[in-house]
Amino acid sequence: MLEIEDISVSYGAIAALHGVSLKVGAGEIVTLIGGNGAGKTTTLRAASGLVKPRSGRIVFDGKDVTGWPAHRLVAAGLAHVPEGRMVFANLTVLENLRMGAYLRRDRAEVKRSLERVHGVFPRLAERHAQPAGTLSGGEQQMLAIGRALMGKPRFLMLDEPSLGIAPLLVKSIFEQIARINREDGITILLVEQNANLALRVSARGYVLETGRITLADTAAALHANPQVRSAYLGG
Repeated sequence: MLEIEDISVSYGAIAALHGVSLKVGAGEIVTLIGGNGAGKTTTLRAASGLVKPRSGRIVFDGKDVTGWPAHRLVAAGLAHVPEGRMVFANLTVLENLRMGAYLRRDRAEVKRSLERVHGVFPRLAERHAQPAGTLSGGEQQMLAIGRALMGKPRFLMLDEPSLGIAPLLVKSIFEQIARINREDGITILLVEQNANLALRVSARGYVLETGRITLADTAAALHANPQVRSAYLGG
């Protein structure tokens, strides 16, 4: 469903990605692991149209979408939950969720999407009228994912969903990520520093180091790889 082919990205004189290539098949959960500054966030930002690759191309659902603006990719079915959640702090939970559906005109379907989000994250229904900025980190992450789901995506990219969240909630959020993939058939590309959890829910994975893919394998093989265990899984 997504094919990133040999992309390079620079911020001014600083090269962030050097010829990165990866594939995500329809219905898969694929994880991208790597240390701070490896280029994981830049890879997602390039795929969602937030930064333009210097070279290479991005193919989404069979179409070359290199250089497409972000809103056009959202309309095509690709949603991106950014690192740090980026909820609209002064808007209520319900207003944030409605913002996720801003391109949609099918009111009855939007209502069904809202009911689905409440089914996945019941806490959001309880907090409807609450300003998003007053939610806990875990609740804001639920809201950021829920807002993305309101766009009715077929492909979801998640950047560090466990960042700054209490350990108890992290497990719950990963269970819901797996559920969204399983029950709604949404393809997922996951960037996550908690490599143990990420590989547990994924079919395949890539390791990104200093802007280059250094390993690609099944999640089970990466989990068993001594190099990966030593660098990302705590030995």
